[in-house]
Amino acid sequence: MTSGGDKALLPAGLEDGLPPDAAQEAAVIERLIACFAARGYERVKPPLMEFEETLLHGAGAALAPQTFRLMDPVSQHMMGLRADITPQVARLAATRLRNAPRPLRLCYSGQVLQVRGSQLRPERQFAQVGAELIGAAQPRADAEVVLLAAQALLDSGLAGLSVDLNLPPLVGAVAAGLGLDEATTAALRHALDRKDEAAVKQIAGAQSDLFRALLETAGPADRALGALHGLDLPPGAAAEIARLDEVVALIRAAAPDLTLTVDPVEHRGFEYQTGISFILFAKGVRGELGRGGRYTAERGGDGSESSTGFTLFMDTVRRGLPAPATPRRVFLPAGCPEDAASALRAEGWITVAGLDAAGDARAEARRLGCSHVRIDGRVEAVEA
Repeated sequence: MTSGGDKALLPAGLEDGLPPDAAQEAAVIERLIACFAARGYERVKPPLMEFEETLLHGAGAALAPQTFRLMDPVSQHMMGLRADITPQVARLAATRLRNAPRPLRLCYSGQVLQVRGSQLRPERQFAQVGAELIGAAQPRADAEVVLLAAQALLDSGLAGLSVDLNLPPLVGAVAAGLGLDEATTAALRHALDRKDEAAVKQIAGAQSDLFRALLETAGPADRALGALHGLDLPPGAAAEIARLDEVVALIRAAAPDLTLTVDPVEHRGFEYQTGISFILFAKGVRGELGRGGRYTAERGGDGSESSTGFTLFMDTVRRGLPAPATPRRVFLPAGCPEDAASALRAEGWITVAGLDAAGDARAEARRLGCSHVRIDGRVEAVEA
């Protein structure tokens, strides 16, 4: 608890958004959504809370450890505060939009709250912005969402962007082809996520050479794909590589300058992904800008449908953006005609109206953070 003198103290991982950062984040979110909308993605707005049984159903089950819960005093049912918006969009597609034509393109933005932060992202509440392509199993769909995420970030001012492509099902496909049991496969995934070659050798024994070779393929996309094609993989795993090859070719054709890397065995954070997945980074920016990939979404009583999408994390995105430009603010002494103020706003000025007659309008403008002041019908610069 906080004392009366510590009212600004917030729980760990929560923060107030102050000027100009809050305004910059809101503007970037709208630019991202506009980029999605221009490519046919329609905006949806799921609620902040849902009943626990629906929020943590299906793909949402993986988020149970990160979900805050509370009792709904009206229904007396447990509710959850969303830790991620993607499962909510999948629910909308499976219920209220189940009869909408496929592929279904949806986008969203909103705040999420998680039980704990991480070393790279200590924030527990942050804004998510994302897009989902639901009911599209083609390699072109995988390429579309990667390109959409990258272009939206570039349009927002991010530089030095790179995309790390992953194949979460690959280790399972290789293990199944080699006849390894589920417990061994799970242990192998954990060791490969840690890049622990000694543990891989101990767990896989005589079959460890192939898994260690998979570890060594990680790197720039062209080199990684060449190395992967040189491995003797079981048919199911070879099919995953062939699809990745096709998706990389599609991305290269559309965005030849986009930096692509491949880490075929990365699985952390992709627990419900069923195909090609990816993580977005930017040079000099700590943490992930976003991540996405292929998953299976339910479709009401009609079974399931293969889908793909991504989520951008605005706390990280904001760290990679240039500092917001200083706005043109003009102080209008009390009594300024409204038509004059409207004309200035139409020219792009931010107007700050004086509420009382000020003895020194220039001093008042400086005090209120204005770069200019209107005096005798003219706008004049205010000396710092």
